[in-house]
Amino acid sequence: MSHETSLIATLALSLIAALIGALAATRLRLPLLVGYLLGGVLIGPFTSRLVADAHLAQELAEVGVIQLMFGVGLHFSIRDLLMVRTLAIPGALLQMALATCLGAALAFCWGWSPGGGLVFGLALSVASTVVLLRALQAQGTLSSEAGRIAVGWLIVEDLIMVVILVLLPAFAGALGGQAPGHGHAPQSAHAGSVLAIVGVTLAKVAAFFAVMLLAGKAITALARALVFRRTWPTALTIAASVAQIGEFSFILAGLGLSLRLLPPEGLNLIVAGALFSIAINPLIFRFVRTLERRTRVPAAEGHVASAQM
Repeated sequence: MSHETSLIATLALSLIAALIGALAATRLRLPLLVGYLLGGVLIGPFTSRLVADAHLAQELAEVGVIQLMFGVGLHFSIRDLLMVRTLAIPGALLQMALATCLGAALAFCWGWSPGGGLVFGLALSVASTVVLLRALQAQGTLSSEAGRIAVGWLIVEDLIMVVILVLLPAFAGALGGQAPGHGHAPQSAHAGSVLAIVGVTLAKVAAFFAVMLLAGKAITALARALVFRRTWPTALTIAASVAQIGEFSFILAGLGLSLRLLPPEGLNLIVAGALFSIAINPLIFRFVRTLERRTRVPAAEGHVASAQM
């Protein structure tokens, strides 16, 4: 098959799979990103005979990441970040450090190398800015205090992750991996295998991701917001904002695989954790909105009673 034909076929398969996944996600009231991930699994080499060109798909994905970051940059304001710097910057640093330590500790218990544990923990520590922006836009709270803090928080995480992606290849050898340019990088072995993902999910993800992503990361963010005397609705919005993983996690996992730091099982865990966390994230935001409305009603009734007296 010629390069041009392969490119057209890969684009067509990707768009069709993305459309099917998006329709399914919309019908199930799930984020579109979940549908896109499932669409990739659908035409992956381990689930279907209708397989897209993995190499071309990777190159196209890099272009997509550029556009994705451009879209995030459109919402980036240095002035807004400076306004929330006292909470967003230390909060992001503390939350990423805690999540990285938890992920690395669990990887150590599984017998992974220190480098693999570090990559795994870092991949779990960064939340998805794209998922957050869509959630805040859907609820009309992007310009609220909670929305500004949450976006600033995740922008700080993204900036830190960019630095990590730049530095990781230089330290790959010291961490027990393969420096770039030496040997053959492994293919994305089993990255899209549904059986592998399901098996890992049953054994580990159900027990761990629900605790670490929705407890470890979220509780850290919640505590940090309350320490800075933010209201409960604001603190809960920030906690919900970090309770998922997304695009940078995939990029870091792919780099970890190519550097032979992260085992293929690690990528399976990250994909499964992303699907799980992104799928339930809208439910968390709905709970926060419900709680916020319930707290406003008693407060409003109290003001009315005071006025009547």
